[in-house]
Amino acid sequence: MEKISFVIPCYRSEHTIGGVVDEIAETVTAHGGYDYEIILVNDNSPDNVMHTIRDLAAANPRVRGLDLSRNFGQHSAIMAGFTYLTGAIVVCLDDDGQTPANEMFRLIDKLADFDLVFAEYKSKHHSGFRNFGSKVNDLMARWLLSKPKDLKIMSYFACKRYVVDEVLRYENPYPYMSGLLLRATKKVCNVEVNHRDRLEGTSGYSLKKLLLLWINGFTSFSVKPLRFATIIGFITAMLGFLFGIYVIVHKIVVPDSLLGWSSTMAALLFIGGMIMLMLGMVGEYVGRIYLSINRSPQFVIRDRVGFEDQKHEK
Repeated sequence: MEKISFVIPCYRSEHTIGGVVDEIAETVTAHGGYDYEIILVNDNSPDNVMHTIRDLAAANPRVRGLDLSRNFGQHSAIMAGFTYLTGAIVVCLDDDGQTPANEMFRLIDKLADFDLVFAEYKSKHHSGFRNFGSKVNDLMARWLLSKPKDLKIMSYFACKRYVVDEVLRYENPYPYMSGLLLRATKKVCNVEVNHRDRLEGTSGYSLKKLLLLWINGFTSFSVKPLRFATIIGFITAMLGFLFGIYVIVHKIVVPDSLLGWSSTMAALLFIGGMIMLMLGMVGEYVGRIYLSINRSPQFVIRDRVGFEDQKHEK
């Protein structure tokens, strides 16, 4: 009997995660033919979600919990869950009830022909801010990760175990799940499912977290930003060269003319700003190299619930 491993990062979900776990258990039991485990990862949530996870694990031996020592972010929490799963099929979904667990087999059944299946929503019930963030993330993935234009990347997905094993080969800090999944396989598709309203609360993604996610995607899996910086530098240098020729010719043709101080300062500010921007981008890459060399952890686990075996944290 094949086992399905469910990995769910938990943040501010002490009142919603129980319903998600119950829906998973009811759906798998009603379908039949599969064993399952549910790994709940508390990403240092400020509420009492870890207490809820302990209660769920006590009531259902297939529920397991990981308690991270600080807030590492959703992608690191998923990596922690990946490290401890034992199933041949892996499903990731959200803790707020928006991702329909009762439609999981639409994704799982597609694994007969594909290695990785993302959910695609008929209509998304996120806030306008969150939808804007998703669109920016999608554009970035298309540019940096060569993601197919018609492929939608969501936090609700199913994949085969070998994809997870390939993802776990990444041992550096700041994992970017979309990049790790897409570099593991090209046999990817979408399956349409419903999207629900949140059962409680609001999204845990603030503007700061979205910006950090975008920066992580920019610097973790592509050197295209550096190549783009080179192109911008070349274009700026050419504009400066052409402007210099214009100044010389203009001075010869109109000897008494005076060049404007404002235009000179505007050019200096523009060029200086571009230089600082490019230096910051290079510094971000160098900083990531420094953190990788110093083996900064992806996650640190404070406690485990429901695990009998012992494994080393990354």
